[in-house]
Amino acid sequence: MLATKRQIERAMLSRPLPPSRLSDEGRMVTRFEPAEDLAEWVMRAIIDEDGPLANPAHQHLRTASIGFLWTNAPNFRGGHAVAGMTEKPICQGNRWQKARHDLQLSAWFPRNLDFLITLDAVFAAENPDVNFCALVEHELYHIAHAKDQFRIKKFSKSTGKPILALRGHDVEEFVGVAERYGAGACAGATAELVRVSNLPPLIGEASIRAACGNCLRMV
Repeated sequence: MLATKRQIERAMLSRPLPPSRLSDEGRMVTRFEPAEDLAEWVMRAIIDEDGPLANPAHQHLRTASIGFLWTNAPNFRGGHAVAGMTEKPICQGNRWQKARHDLQLSAWFPRNLDFLITLDAVFAAENPDVNFCALVEHELYHIAHAKDQFRIKKFSKSTGKPILALRGHDVEEFVGVAERYGAGACAGATAELVRVSNLPPLIGEASIRAACGNCLRMV
């Protein structure tokens, strides 16, 4: 069942904001804080099939464990400000580095994570809800349902859950972001993006004025 415009607006307005201390302090004191309320909201509003912002493209994430972090630490890559980044929470280092990484992660999140999404708290506090939602979905689109060499979706033999993997853009941008948020949310242009961008956006016009850390790593 499609959500009404009022339901969509209410879902956006109810989305959790970063702790005021992160945005009020600006970049003066570096902080990283887990955002459990945001993780619950993303699951309830966007990933669940009955959510007001539900997107079937994320159905493989319904059994995933995704952690969210707020930060006010500035991040730049190639001269571009980074507002969000998706990663597998795996440390590539020696035993002490791995142990330190695992200890910090377990202090933030009591459960094992499949993926970790870090968001800029200052960007989230200063931008309209639709821009924030576009950023969140952009990061979610980076988590794909893995496929084998025959393009068949892969599932865990032990749990039956979808096997997940990081992915790049459909083209210069995810087609789904353009379809849902309009051309202003796109990082590039292709025939398919132009086609869906010429249609009324399903959610609303959005502009992600800061970059995704994953995308800049792939450039």
